[in-house]
Amino acid sequence: MAAIGAMFSSCEKSPTITAPANGTVKMQFTYVWGKNETPLTLEQKVVQEKTGDTLIFTNIRYYVSNIKLKRADGVWWSMPDSYFLLDAQSAEASTITIPDVPFMNYTAVQYTMGVDSLHNVSGAQTGALSLQNGMFWDWNSGYIMMKAEGRSPNSPTGSFALHMGGFSGPYNVVTVNTAEFGKTMQIGNGANPTITMVTNPSKLWDNAPSVSVNSVIHMPGAYAVAMAKSFYGGIYLSAISK
Repeated sequence: MAAIGAMFSSCEKSPTITAPANGTVKMQFTYVWGKNETPLTLEQKVVQEKTGDTLIFTNIRYYVSNIKLKRADGVWWSMPDSYFLLDAQSAEASTITIPDVPFMNYTAVQYTMGVDSLHNVSGAQTGALSLQNGMFWDWNSGYIMMKAEGRSPNSPTGSFALHMGGFSGPYNVVTVNTAEFGKTMQIGNGANPTITMVTNPSKLWDNAPSVSVNSVIHMPGAYAVAMAKSFYGGIYLSAISK
């Protein structure tokens, strides 16, 4: 009997341990205008407080790339092949989905505004980096990191076309931003949060003149650096929701 009991005991299955599931994070970039941060949409008439320009944006597009999440133990997890072309035409076109993030607590997100130098000189590419997106100058000047286009009665031509780019030397506009969460944020095991970022296109003119002076940028240069850096530096984390 003892032997039979031992046999049945040995046949009992061990409890199954299920590993915590990976999670998905979304980064949603929203748009506001001016010091009061009123919501901004394309085709909306706004006034730039510093220059006094009246502006109507018809196009705001920019690259976000090389996304990383900082674990609570200080180790960074990198999203592979993370290159995104965002577009202010809609919330969906301004949202990045980060799938398959390992289950863990995280404390910060890091991202690059623009496209790194390697991918500027890597030949024809696909997806967000495809030449078909109209965000590329040539193999010397590389990608247009941001486009801001629209209409303005202050411009000599009645319009503005500001194409910011440059990936090396004094005219490099590529910028790495880090947003601290201020707390630990669980990702995975049922937690799939959304990180809301605020962008304020009025900051393009924080260190640049009126569109009556400069309404066109079509190559790397000092104006492109000033405008891109002001815009990138003004982006901040607004909220984290589950």
